[in-house]
Amino acid sequence: MSARSKARKRALDVLYEADVRAADPLVVLREVTQRREVDEGVSPHDYTVDLVQGVAAHRERIDEIVQTHSQGWVISRMPVIDRNVLRLAAFELLWGQDAPDAVIIDQAVQMSKDLSTEDSPGFVNGVLARVLKERPTMELAD
Repeated sequence: MSARSKARKRALDVLYEADVRAADPLVVLREVTQRREVDEGVSPHDYTVDLVQGVAAHRERIDEIVQTHSQGWVISRMPVIDRNVLRLAAFELLWGQDAPDAVIIDQAVQMSKDLSTEDSPGFVNGVLARVLKERPTMELAD
């Protein structure tokens, strides 16, 4: 697994924990970072931090976009893993600059396949494909 893939998985773990606890993702990131440094002597990959901070900064707009492109799903009713996989991938697709779109979508689909329901990979792929298709016409604040 590449360093970027591991960073995405760690970011998903933080976003999931924050969502379940109804906590600020930045607070959870700080707690997780402290635990890992104490327990394992490891700092988080910078990309993990960038992803969590980016999703936190743009979460309201990301949720609006995901809900709009999920065809009839309200974001609060989505499985917690799916909603956070979509948040993470939508952030990378819309505000990220380094990773190819196909890699972002493929890894999001794989995470949903590994961690969520049987229907999740198709759902995640469909939502992200629609987001990608509409990206040129979206208004995004920096």
